[in-house]
Amino acid sequence: MRFYPPLLFQRIWVRHFDTDFLGVDVKIFKSLFNLNYNRSIFGGTIYAAADPFYAVLYYQAMRRKGYKVIVWQKAAEIFYLKPGMSNLYFNITITKEEINTLSETLDETGKAEQYCTLEIKDVRGEICARVISLVYIRKLD
Repeated sequence: MRFYPPLLFQRIWVRHFDTDFLGVDVKIFKSLFNLNYNRSIFGGTIYAAADPFYAVLYYQAMRRKGYKVIVWQKAAEIFYLKPGMSNLYFNITITKEEINTLSETLDETGKAEQYCTLEIKDVRGEICARVISLVYIRKLD
């Protein structure tokens, strides 16, 4: 995903996916391409960084369990807590318990929704943004 144009041009860099796709580490580089008028990282860049990763992780995890699914972010809310004046970082981890619960729901109803909270931090570890996402998962078979 490092070279996926919407991420690449916003300077959003996937540092590492866990081998089992239960986690991802992401870095948002502060650069000339994503600065706003007050020289902090543009809020749209921060949101773009948060947008795809829960859906990607849940999709991969469900496929590994043998489910044929479609996954997307159904809704999101972002809170900008302080300007991103440096590079920004976040780590997402989903648990096997979450996957098992979602699997049970998919088996019962054919669809599931999961709320996820993500904190995006600066180089000092201070939270610059918090994103609450609603991920939708539906079985296709």
